[in-house]
Amino acid sequence: MAIGQCKDVESGEIRNNSLEDLEQPFIKQENSVDFVDWNTSNSSTEENGSIWMVLLCTFVAVCGSFQFGCCVPIFIAEIAPKNLRGGLATLNQLMIVLGSSLAFVIGTVVTWRSLALTGLIPCIVLLLGLCFVPESPRWLAKVGHEKEFQVALQRLRGKDADITREAAEIQVYIETLQTLPKGSLLDLFQRKYIRSVIIGVGLMVFQQFVGINGIGFYANETFAEAGLSGKAGTIAWACIQVPITAVGAILVDKSGRRPLIMVSATGIFLGCILAGTSFFLKGHGLLLEWAPIFTVAGVLIYIASFSIGMGAVPWVIMSEIFPIHIKGVAGSLVVLVNWSGAWAVSYTYNFLMSWSSYGTYFIYSGFSILAVLFVAVLVPETKGKTLEEIQACINAD
Repeated sequence: MAIGQCKDVESGEIRNNSLEDLEQPFIKQENSVDFVDWNTSNSSTEENGSIWMVLLCTFVAVCGSFQFGCCVPIFIAEIAPKNLRGGLATLNQLMIVLGSSLAFVIGTVVTWRSLALTGLIPCIVLLLGLCFVPESPRWLAKVGHEKEFQVALQRLRGKDADITREAAEIQVYIETLQTLPKGSLLDLFQRKYIRSVIIGVGLMVFQQFVGINGIGFYANETFAEAGLSGKAGTIAWACIQVPITAVGAILVDKSGRRPLIMVSATGIFLGCILAGTSFFLKGHGLLLEWAPIFTVAGVLIYIASFSIGMGAVPWVIMSEIFPIHIKGVAGSLVVLVNWSGAWAVSYTYNFLMSWSSYGTYFIYSGFSILAVLFVAVLVPETKGKTLEEIQACINAD
């Protein structure tokens, strides 16, 4: 197919593309509301001003995501006991899901400005709550605050808990780390760390390249194509995502990280195959009465499977597999890979769907199978192990 041409998803005909065509959704909805084209203004000053305002608003909005990526995984790994660490990290994913679902509901009855102001509530709770959160025991031990270290660890584990063994393990580990130089980016490629880097980066690559952002961003159009209203589809998405994420939070410390990711990736494969098959059938005029059923079933199975494991567990494992002295630089690399993958999938989804709707979903299904193999071969089980035990396990293999 020549550059500048694409295959129409509905008719299968080849048509020429212009820049304006590329900006349109890949699925055309009938009886859609006409939107004002704000780019038709004759004033370049107004156009540039509009663009800069959009960029400013977007920057402000994503600051929360930046803070989440920087702080949450490492903080949970530092303070949580080994038997509660994947559950608390998955609880974080659940709160993200609840927040987005609640925003969808509130957004149907209030203006976007009012909706944005509601975001102040959790920020205020966060600021007030930080006043009552103890400092990381490992950090206190690292900087030599022995008394504060004991107090913080006792507060986190409970006043009647015996922290003697854990405190001793942390102290020995910190003393060992004190003899090591400060970690740098080049240190990540040393033999003793390379497996941890491969695991962390690999999991984030597979988390994104199973297509979650593309499928999620175009979920309304996909449901509408199947004959289900976009609003109903969003509600169905939320109704499945929230409870399944909660189930994942419970299972991550019961079934383990490895089984949960492999089951999750297998379900993603099934969902992609069903959705891809529906597009294939429709494109070839086969079993048209079944195609919408396959679409809805495929997307819902996909989001349920992603929510139970692939969405949160890679972050849990990432927070557990790196030694403390390289955790910062390693975490930065892994987060960079994750968000770069998210951008790549979001950017290419529309183009891929224009090329081949069913082919796109089959590609994502291929990544899900690779994820299963990757976890089976390289990823160790970290359930019930301290950070120190995990390092010993990784280095022993």
